[in-house]
Amino acid sequence: MRQQSKSARSVSGVGRRDFVKLAGAAVLTNALARPAFAQQARTLIKGGVVLSFDRDVGDFEAADVLIEGGRIVAVRPNISADAAVLDATNMIVLPGFIDTHHHFYQSALRNVLPNGILADYFRDISGAATGKYRPEDAYVGNLIGAVRSIDAGITTITDLSQVSNTPEHSDALIQGLEDSGIRAIYAYSRGSGAGAKFPGDAERILKQHFASADRLVTMALGTAINKEQWLLARRLGLRIFTHVVGGTRGVGPDEVMKLGDEGLMASDNVYIHFTNASDAQMRRVKETGGWLSIACPIEMTMRHGMPPIQQALDLGIQPSLSSDVETTMAADMFTQMRSVFILQRALINERAIKGEKDLPPLLTARDVVEFATLQGARVDGLERKVGSLAPGKEADIVMLRTDLPNTLPFNSAYGAIVTAMDTSNVDTVMIAGKIRKRSGKLVGVDLPDLGRKAAASRDYLVDNLGWPHSVIRQTLSGH
Repeated sequence: MRQQSKSARSVSGVGRRDFVKLAGAAVLTNALARPAFAQQARTLIKGGVVLSFDRDVGDFEAADVLIEGGRIVAVRPNISADAAVLDATNMIVLPGFIDTHHHFYQSALRNVLPNGILADYFRDISGAATGKYRPEDAYVGNLIGAVRSIDAGITTITDLSQVSNTPEHSDALIQGLEDSGIRAIYAYSRGSGAGAKFPGDAERILKQHFASADRLVTMALGTAINKEQWLLARRLGLRIFTHVVGGTRGVGPDEVMKLGDEGLMASDNVYIHFTNASDAQMRRVKETGGWLSIACPIEMTMRHGMPPIQQALDLGIQPSLSSDVETTMAADMFTQMRSVFILQRALINERAIKGEKDLPPLLTARDVVEFATLQGARVDGLERKVGSLAPGKEADIVMLRTDLPNTLPFNSAYGAIVTAMDTSNVDTVMIAGKIRKRSGKLVGVDLPDLGRKAAASRDYLVDNLGWPHSVIRQTLSGH
C-alpha cells in the first residue's frame, strides 16, 4: 500500500468523540449520496430469463416482474402496467444473493492475509488488529463491506463483526449497515478490551436501534457455544449464530452437543462451519431444526477442516453459503457457489473412480444457486420476506448480463451463473424495490470518497500495528 504522509494518515474524517455524537445522524462520511433520480412507485422488469425459486411461479425463458411499493405483485410473461420499465433483455432475473456469515468490519484490511491459516488470523486479525479499532474504523469497514456486497449482487448479509470494543463501536457498525442501503442482520458479537460490554449491551441495542421490525437492518446474536448467551438470545427473541470449528479448542461440535444434552439446540440456531463433526452430531443438528452456514473457500484455505457439504447433504441438511473474511478470500457468491459445486463433485467423482457404488447424486448448478438465494433466506429466518420471486415478497432482485464474453453464446441459465459468471455480470441490484445498482454502476455511491475514507482507516490501523506499507510485499511479514 502506498506510503502517505503522517498528516494524511492521521485523518479519518472525524475524531472519536465527534463520531459518537454524529453517528446517529449518518454524517460521518457522506459516502452515499442520494440517488440522482427519484425511485418510481411501480417498476416493471421486462423481458428477462426469470428464475423465481418459487414452485408456484416457476421459471420462464422470458417474463416480466412487476414491483409496487417495494414488493413483487406479479411474475409472468407479457405484463402490461403503468410503471417505470427496466429492460431485462439479455439478462437473467433472480432473487438477490444472500451471504449468511461475514465479518464486515475487516473490509479495510482486505487481502492482507492471503496466505494465512486460522492460527495466523487469530493472532493478527481477531487478535492484534481488532483491539486497535476505533468506532469510525468499525463504521467504515461495515459501510465499504456492505457496498461491495451490493456491487456483487448480494442483497442480504449477516454481519458478525466481532469488534464491539465499546457500545459506540456497536452503534457505528449498525450505522454503517444502515447507510449502505443493504438488507442486513446485525448479529451483535463480542469485542476486545476493557470497554467491551458483550453480551450485556444486547438489550440496549435492541431497544435503541431495533424497536421496529419493519426495517432493512434487523438484529441477531453472534455467540460463543455458551448457555447463558443462548438463553439471552432467546429471552430477547434473537436468532443465534455460532462458529463451530472442530479441532479448535472449546468451539467444536462436542461442545455444542453438551448444550444439546440440556435441550438447548433448536430451530433458531445457525451453526457456522460445523467442521469435523461426526455423523451423529450433524444428524442432531437436523433433528433439532438447526441451520448450517458453510464458508467453503475459507474452510479449505484456512484449515478449518473439510467443508461438511456432503455430510450435510447425506443427512438431509441444505446449507447456506457465506464468505467469512475478506482478509483472505473474495466476498462474492460466485466464488462461494463455484467452490461448493466443485468440491462436492470432486469428492463424489473420486469415490466413483475408486469403484464405489450407490453414490449420492452430484450437485447441480441449480442446487447451488438455491443455496445462495432461497436457502440463505431460510437460514436467516427471512424466507417470508425474500429469497424467491413471488407475489407478496419484498423486491430483492439481481439482474445478470448474459451478453458478455464470458457467457456468449448464452446456452444455460443456471450453468452460466455457476460455471461462467463473475461479478462483472451483475448489471442491476434492487433491494426492497429500490435500485442500488444499474447498468453496472452503483447508484448514489461516491466511490472515490468512500475509498479515501477506507484507506485512511486502513492507514491508521496499519500504523498502529506496525505493519509495512507495501502492495508488493505481503502486508503481514512472514505470510
